[in-house]
Amino acid sequence: MAVSIARKTLLHEWRRFLPAAVAVAFSGVLMTAQGALLLGIVGANALYVTQSEARFWAGYPGTQSVELGRTVRSETATVLYAQADISHVEPFLLGSGDWRAMQGGGVSVTLLGIDTAPDGEALARIVPAPLRNRLSEPGTVLLDRADGAKLSAGSGQTAEINGRSVRVVGFVEGLRGLGGVNVVTSLETARQLDQTLPAEGGATYFLFDLNSGGQAAAVAARLNQEAGSPRRFEIWPAERLADMSTLYMLMDSGAGIAFVFATAIALLIGTVITSQTLMAAVAGTIPQYATLRALGVPFAGLRAIVMEQAVWVGVFGLVLSVLFCLALSGVAAVYGVPFQLRIGVIAAASAVVFLVALVACVLAVHRLRSADPASLLR
Repeated sequence: MAVSIARKTLLHEWRRFLPAAVAVAFSGVLMTAQGALLLGIVGANALYVTQSEARFWAGYPGTQSVELGRTVRSETATVLYAQADISHVEPFLLGSGDWRAMQGGGVSVTLLGIDTAPDGEALARIVPAPLRNRLSEPGTVLLDRADGAKLSAGSGQTAEINGRSVRVVGFVEGLRGLGGVNVVTSLETARQLDQTLPAEGGATYFLFDLNSGGQAAAVAARLNQEAGSPRRFEIWPAERLADMSTLYMLMDSGAGIAFVFATAIALLIGTVITSQTLMAAVAGTIPQYATLRALGVPFAGLRAIVMEQAVWVGVFGLVLSVLFCLALSGVAAVYGVPFQLRIGVIAAASAVVFLVALVACVLAVHRLRSADPASLLR
């Protein structure tokens, strides 16, 4: 009977409960969007790793984030090649430059020097073999499509980096940085454009894989022991280096901490809006509940009715929230906004909103204890 009354009340009084459902949806969108943006922004700090396919990275000891890599000598590659379990060692360069378009104006860019071989693993997830082949020509570069307008450059157009002419031979997607601009080029062109980059076999990182059957943890531990004292290099699994870079952006940068603070505020606002709206909706139905009590419905029955109403309102609001977030994700993808809408983010935000809705109703239920038929006459 209680279930029937709860559903009938929702259908009959839908205008009363609609603001509560909208509040739940708004809170869900607010929390989910903030979480997705947070993941997208801090995750962008690890793009060099996550867009590559190498399982291990060798770099300067003590590096805290991938973009902070320093030069490691060519002897590192020698040590790696000497390992029977290791295959496919390739260098990766990180440099800097000043981009000058033909229309004038300058933009600071990060130079990414990659191996142009078809089986190259650096940025392999966004730079396919045909685009790598185009980089074999000296003085050619690739840009992220979202940065084309910022650099005033189209495919086939020329510009200058550090006073040297380059030609754009294509665009990639998924390499848009947080503030700066990434420019992909070959190892040779990168060294020509940035004279500070290591030559004679040195690199910012060496990427490598293991032969089938190789024990990843054992190989990494052995290599870190062979790095000498003081260490000449350090080995990280790709996942660990990506996590380090993400955490560095999240906890050790001003932008990351500010965004975490903004996410916490969004969580608080969503919680307050959801709880207050639901409590107001329940409070608005006190006379009806008083009538039910006059008809002999026990307090436990009234509580069951209110809780079921909260569940239905929460479910309806969260469905709206998910649909709206999916639409937001599509819009973000079109405009290249770092928006990582993961299932975990949706589940976490939904769980928080749903829990808040239930707690708000539990608090509102206590008001029913004081509900009596006399309230109908007020």
